[in-house]
Order: sequence, then structure tokens, then C-alpha cells
Amino acid sequence: MLLQRNKLGSVRPPKRCRSDMDNISTSDIVIINGNSHPDLANSVAERMGIKNGGCSVFHKSNRETIVEISDSVRGKDIYIIQTGTKDANNNIMELLIMAYACKTSSARSIVGVIPYLPYSKQCKMRKRGCIVSKLLAKMMCTSGLTHIITMDLHQKEIQGFFDIPVDNLRASPFLLQYIQESIPDYRNSVIVARNPGVAKKANSYAERLRLGLAVIHGEQKEAESDEVDGRYSPPPTSSRQRTTSVSVGVPEHPSKVKPPLTIVGDVNGRIAIMVDDLIDDVQAFVAAAEMLKDNGACKIYVLATHGLLSSDAPRLLEESVIDEIVVTNTIPHEVQKLQCNKIKTIDISILIAEAIRRIHNKESMSYLFRNVTLED
Repeated sequence: MLLQRNKLGSVRPPKRCRSDMDNISTSDIVIINGNSHPDLANSVAERMGIKNGGCSVFHKSNRETIVEISDSVRGKDIYIIQTGTKDANNNIMELLIMAYACKTSSARSIVGVIPYLPYSKQCKMRKRGCIVSKLLAKMMCTSGLTHIITMDLHQKEIQGFFDIPVDNLRASPFLLQYIQESIPDYRNSVIVARNPGVAKKANSYAERLRLGLAVIHGEQKEAESDEVDGRYSPPPTSSRQRTTSVSVGVPEHPSKVKPPLTIVGDVNGRIAIMVDDLIDDVQAFVAAAEMLKDNGACKIYVLATHGLLSSDAPRLLEESVIDEIVVTNTIPHEVQKLQCNKIKTIDISILIAEAIRRIHNKESMSYLFRNVTLED
């Protein structure tokens, strides 16, 4: 490298321009993937102009997971692209074994690229259960991962469960651009939160698009947490029990009674756009869409980052009053698209590729949260 001298005579390296995908050093970077979403991994590798590393992940007859890495990973930066799907447990085990295989093969760094983090909705204490996201984070850190890249976590606080750096990318710029370019007369739209818990995300969309906001209040029970369990039972009576019960004087906790579905906001004659981070069990979306239609909404769109679409979700969406469902390709859903023509896909591989490039070149990641576009 030619060195230049400044006016004081000291040697300084020449100025370096901000690099693109073409300037990335491919000699010490390896991208491998499991069986969860090979199309996304291949797309990311293609955008970065490198070859997908040789990694074979298969299951024995007793369902044990076997990982074989054909290329050398010694002293290299490894990026494992493995997202969550309906087969979440196998996805997790494949990721952990791949990371541990790279760790024991003397890889310099191991970055887990997990667009949809499994068990992310189990990040709060429920009944006598546990916070599964915390357990999953500990397992990932122990397996050898040194960095995590994910997208639109169900709760941002999940990042605190990890003892390693976590970059939580955002898909909202892609979805916002889709609204502006693919929804005719989007200025006549209103952003809808299907429950108060999504109101913050919906308000963010409404502010960026300068549109109105509507919130649907009062929903059917979403989880068993609303059901009566042993915690509501009175203390047992026994001859050995002390005469003074500890429950005496403790106020009774009133039970929750959800009101009927109501809409806070005006949707009459407007295009209703429901936003969320995950669409899986679609009964709540279908019920909300029917209510919006009854209140005069002319068209109904559903936008979500992750389209898990489990069970008979495609059939329910096809038969519903929803006009279009827009999701990103963080989760494979090609089979679901064959069953429902309303599902549209946005490719976010360019965002993941740019995140990998920036981490590898030790560049700032904050740029991605301000200037994300669909342009190649």
C-alpha cells in the first residue's frame, strides 16, 4: 500500500472510500446455513458475491442431528444463517451444533444470523412456566456464538438475555416502502392496531406515513393465562394448619373481563392497514378484519415482518375479507403461497447482506436504521 506524507511529514494511509459489497474481503469469511431457509442463505451469499460454504446438516434414523462442514473454518469469520420455522426445535439444535462445530474447529468468530428468533413470544412469565427466551439465549451463548443478528424481535428487551452483542434489524422501511409504492391511494389509509399491545408499532407507522391511527380494543382470550388455575383456589384447610391464615386481609384480585370488540378511530370509507411483527394463528386477524369491514373499511391489508402461517392459516386467510397479506422472507412460506393467492413477499436479503458486510468490516450499524431501501 502506498503511503502519503502530510504537511508535518508524518506518514498516514490514503483515504478509504466507504466500501460496497464488491469491496468485501472474501478470504476470511464463510457463510453456512442449516435446513431452515437455504434460499435466504443463498440469496445473501449471492448478494455479497461469495460462495455459500459447504455445510451438510442431516438427521439420523433416531432423529439425532449431524453436522459436517467440508470447508476449513480455522481463523475465519463464520456467519450461520438459520431462522425459525414451524420446526423450531430442530432449527435450534441445528444452529447450536453448527456453532459448536465451528467453535471446536478454531473459528475466529461465529455470528448467528437468526431473522426470526424462535420462542421469542415466550419472553414473559406465564403461570408456573418460565421465560424460555432466556434459556435459549444462554444455550446460544454457550454453543460458541459471539454475535447475533436478528430482525424485529417480539420484545426488544430480549436483547438483554444475551451475554453477547445483538443487532436487532428492522424491516419497517421495506414495509413502509411497499405501502407507498404498491397500495393505490394509500393517503386514504388508516393504520390499525389489532390490539392495544400493537398500538406502539402501529403509531410508529402512522407517524412516518402521516396517516391516522385506529386501535381495536377487546379481543378473545389469546392464551391459557386468562383461564382459572390453582392460584385462584383458597388455601387448603387442615387440622395442622395455623389458626391465622396468611390470606386474611389480602384483597381479592379482580378477574379480567374483556369487553366486546370495539374500534377506537374512524375507518369508514378508508383503507385499513393492520401491522404486526408476526402472523401465525390468524383467527385474531380474521376477526379484526371482519369488524373493520362491518365498520365501513373499503380494503384491508395485513403487514407483518414474519409470516409463520401455521396450521390452516392459508385457508382461513383465503376465505377471509382480507384483501392482501404482506410479509418478508425471514421465514419460508412458499407452500402457504400456493394455498393462498393473497400472500405477497418482500425480499429483505439485501439488509442482511449489508449487516454482515458492516460487521465484517467493523463499520457502524446505526446507518442501517436510517437509510434502508430496496435498491440494489
